[in-house]
Amino acid sequence: MKRFRGAAKEFFQRADLLLLGLSLICAIFGIIVITSATASYDGTAKYIVVQTLSMFLGIIAFVVMTLLDVDILADKWLALTIFNVIFIVGLLVFGVDDGTGNKAWYRFLGIGVQPTEIVKLSFTIVLAKQISTLQKSPQGLNAPMSAVQLAGHFILIFGVILAASKDLGSALIFFFIFIVMLFAAGFALRWFAIGFAAIAAMIPLLWNFVLKDYQKQRILAPYDSTIDPTNTGINWQAHQSKIALASGRLTGTGLYHGTQSQSSHFPEKHTDFIFGVIGEELGMIGCIVVVLLLTAIIIRCVVVGVRSGNSMSALICFGVAAFMTFQAFENIGMCIGITPVIGITLPFFSYGGSSLLATFAAMGMVSGVHYRPKRRRSTIYY
Repeated sequence: MKRFRGAAKEFFQRADLLLLGLSLICAIFGIIVITSATASYDGTAKYIVVQTLSMFLGIIAFVVMTLLDVDILADKWLALTIFNVIFIVGLLVFGVDDGTGNKAWYRFLGIGVQPTEIVKLSFTIVLAKQISTLQKSPQGLNAPMSAVQLAGHFILIFGVILAASKDLGSALIFFFIFIVMLFAAGFALRWFAIGFAAIAAMIPLLWNFVLKDYQKQRILAPYDSTIDPTNTGINWQAHQSKIALASGRLTGTGLYHGTQSQSSHFPEKHTDFIFGVIGEELGMIGCIVVVLLLTAIIIRCVVVGVRSGNSMSALICFGVAAFMTFQAFENIGMCIGITPVIGITLPFFSYGGSSLLATFAAMGMVSGVHYRPKRRRSTIYY
């Protein structure tokens, strides 16, 4: 018992309690809004129980990832890479359609698991290890062979996600993590130019032979009014969200009182479009609070990375900040109609056990960097 008290005291002294506190505020905020968003559903209690249980499991994941030295995981980079590939490729056989045409979920005994939520954490760790190793190698990070190795790692993961699940939204999260971490590490701009040129050359092939018609329409819909001029088809969800946001004005209609939020005609309002519910029932003030909370978390991740004194640790923090930034921007953009609807959740706020648990675990990774600072020898370029 004395040993446990000592360990608990050390945890509370060294862990990033600010990050944990911000995460809990967001998660509880999200649960409150989800209770309203699902009030019109049958079995609404199920959503609250799942999200609340996921939050408590997330707290445990935060503690575990704080105490677990990420260097130990990084040393198992090959095993983690194999796990990433197998876990995603398994969707070809065992994956379940999530209603959008993407086989993005494993479901068993009534429990759903989205593998990309877990893989983005292990991908961040492996990529940070790879970059830091190349930085210390005789050839250096910017050698042609280093660029080939990094590109190969990314293409492998990005490719299996598209091949196995057709989930372009999740694949784009990995792309943003990859770009941000390389930029933070000081990857030469010439390689970015070459990479973007290669992507530009591949876009016609991706567009014509990989993406399905409904995916193309989703991408173009926010920018082409002729695709769904009546807003009754591909634009329906985004249109309902914009109506909800506009009707909320400054202070909102109040929880359980939103016309759109309490309507069955607003699909996915508890997941991808939770921000629309917040805007209608809590108004612009509620939306601003959400943005400020997420911004504070992202800034905290960056600050911990900058102060870490170690290249790999800093890169992990920047990778976590990267996917938090992309998901927040894309999700809010979907809700206000400026980005395509590609099924990305709002971290901490959207309903989804896998998302909430993985996000808490990611915060635990950052807290772990804060927990065990290393002697400053970083080669990160700020």
